[in-house]
Amino acid sequence: MIRCIASDMDGTLLNARQEISELNRKALLIAQEQGMEIVIATGRSYDEAHYLLEDAGITCPIIAVNGAEIRNEVGDIVKSIGLSGEQGATIAKILSEIGVYFEIYTNNGKFTEDYDKSISVIVDIYKTANPERPTEEIRQMVENRFTNGFIQTIDDYEALFKNPEYIFYKFIVFTNDEILLEKASMALHEIEGLKVTSSGHNNLEVNHIDAQKGIALEAFVKERGIELEETMAIGDNLNDLSMLKKVGYSFAMGNAEDEVKHICKYQADKNVNDGVGKAIAQMLKISL
Repeated sequence: MIRCIASDMDGTLLNARQEISELNRKALLIAQEQGMEIVIATGRSYDEAHYLLEDAGITCPIIAVNGAEIRNEVGDIVKSIGLSGEQGATIAKILSEIGVYFEIYTNNGKFTEDYDKSISVIVDIYKTANPERPTEEIRQMVENRFTNGFIQTIDDYEALFKNPEYIFYKFIVFTNDEILLEKASMALHEIEGLKVTSSGHNNLEVNHIDAQKGIALEAFVKERGIELEETMAIGDNLNDLSMLKKVGYSFAMGNAEDEVKHICKYQADKNVNDGVGKAIAQMLKISL
C-alpha cells in the first residue's frame, strides 16, 4: 500500500511552461485527501519550489536543493546539510578556471557574480530545451528570477565563503559546451565529500555527499512512520536516482534519461502530458 508520494519538479511535475498542470494538481490533492503524505523532492531552492506549489494551491513538505534541506508543511527547516566555505572556495576556483558559468545556493538565497551572463546563459539553456517558445518569453521568465528575488547578484563569491553565517547548499553549472561540462565533471569528481549529479544535459549540480534526495526521503518517511517500501517516487533525471533506487514504487517519466528508466519499476507519461497525475491515478485507481 502506498502511504507517501515523492515527486521531482523540473521535467516531472512541471510542464514545458514551468507550471503544475490542473490534472497534476488534482491528483496530488486527491492523494492528500486519501491520507497520503505528499513531498516534493527538487533541485530547486525552497523559495522557488514553494512559489510554484503555492500558486497551485498545494501545501506539503519540500525536500529542496537535492536533499540539502528538508522543510515541513509550514516551511520550518527540519534538517539541512551543506558544504563548508573552504569546500565552496575550492569548487568556485575550479569552475572559474575551467570557464563555466555557475550559481550558488545558500541558506540565505541564491547568488551569481554576473547578471548579464546569468541572463544570456540561462536563456540559451531554456531555448535549447524549448525551441518552440519565443525567445522574449523565455527571457522574461529568466529575468523574473531576479524580480522575484530568487537570485541575487554579488560582486565576489569570496566574500560569501569567508562569512560563517552562510551554508552552501549547492553549486549549479550551466553550459551547452559538452567538452567544458565533462571537464568540470571530471575535476569535481576528484574532490572528496561531494555528490556531483545533473538535472539536465547542460548542467551539473554539486552538493555535500550526504545531500541527496534519496537520503533525505529516507529520513523524511522514517520520521513519519512510513516505510520506503510504502513510498512512490517519480523523477526524470540523474539527481533523482538516489530516491528512485530506494522506494517500493519507482516511476520514470516518459521523458526521463535512459539510466533512470532502466532502474525504475514503472514508466509514466511525459511531463508535458500530465505524467505525474496519470501515474498517481493509476496507482490509486482513481479517475481524474
